[in-house]
Amino acid sequence: MFAPDTVLKRDAFSETVLGQDVQSGQRLILRRLDQLAQPGRMIGRFLARREARALQAVQGIAGTPHLLRFDDQGLLRDWIEGTPLQAARPEARVFYRDAARILRAMHRRGVTHNDLQKPQNWLMMPDGRAAVIDFQLATVSQRRGRLFRLRAYEDLRHLAKQKSRYAPHLMTARERAFVAHRSWPSRQWHRFYKPVYHFITRQVMHWSDGEGAGVRLRQEGPGLRAALMAHPKVREVAISTYPVAGGGQGLYGFVECDFDIVALRGLLREDQIELLQPVAQLPCDAKGQIRQDVLDLIAMNRIPELTPLMAQDADLASILAPIIAYRLNLSDRA
Repeated sequence: MFAPDTVLKRDAFSETVLGQDVQSGQRLILRRLDQLAQPGRMIGRFLARREARALQAVQGIAGTPHLLRFDDQGLLRDWIEGTPLQAARPEARVFYRDAARILRAMHRRGVTHNDLQKPQNWLMMPDGRAAVIDFQLATVSQRRGRLFRLRAYEDLRHLAKQKSRYAPHLMTARERAFVAHRSWPSRQWHRFYKPVYHFITRQVMHWSDGEGAGVRLRQEGPGLRAALMAHPKVREVAISTYPVAGGGQGLYGFVECDFDIVALRGLLREDQIELLQPVAQLPCDAKGQIRQDVLDLIAMNRIPELTPLMAQDADLASILAPIIAYRLNLSDRA
């Protein structure tokens, strides 16, 4: 029996809930569908049915989720302990070799993932190996025709693209060429179909999937940061985005200072930024660069994704703990 604990994500097509089996204590994930409104429920069931079929096909491949059941309530699978790629930033060769192994094994079974351009669909497990999640857009093909080969090519190209972002020192000349050459369906998607997708999801359904989140940040972020940094008692500023109700992106500012939140809000007009949090210290990497990746997760209230990272780094955990405890976005949108 599944006992829910934390809502990790909620959108128009599903509610993703972290919980556990009451008998074994095993951590589980439920993609819940029974409380959705139409037309989201119809689309959500289509995507969940697609995911269930793909998970059945990849059963037994290390680094892929294990499907437990799919019924009217939703899709239940096991929880894979790991850190999302954008937070883990794997630089070791072992991760990318293991990720390639997963893709080869999936492709041998006729499964293509089709959504690996999103770093959050890749996990680095505690032992440094790779895992792949979120098979909603996956395809199971009985034949290895041209379309299957193109999809498999894109899976591999997206892995190479992630490698170029997080471990460029490991890239070969062939992999760089691989990243640069999109397949023709990918080129057609970006040219013709992606604008239609954006119109339907953003304008018609008022649903934000996180794409385009950087637009407002690029336009307004520099001015906001400059205005805050102008105060002599502000030491550093980092600005993130997070989804807001009805679609679109809100701005969330983390300000390293000794102000309380009331005094800090007085530095900007009320309509300039949605959330503004004073912090004693911002997290930085070994080079002194702000860890924007972890701040983005806090801004979006994706705290469970930070747990493995904090378990591996006690210093980072001590800095993040008070920021997380006093975070201002407690919504379950992600």
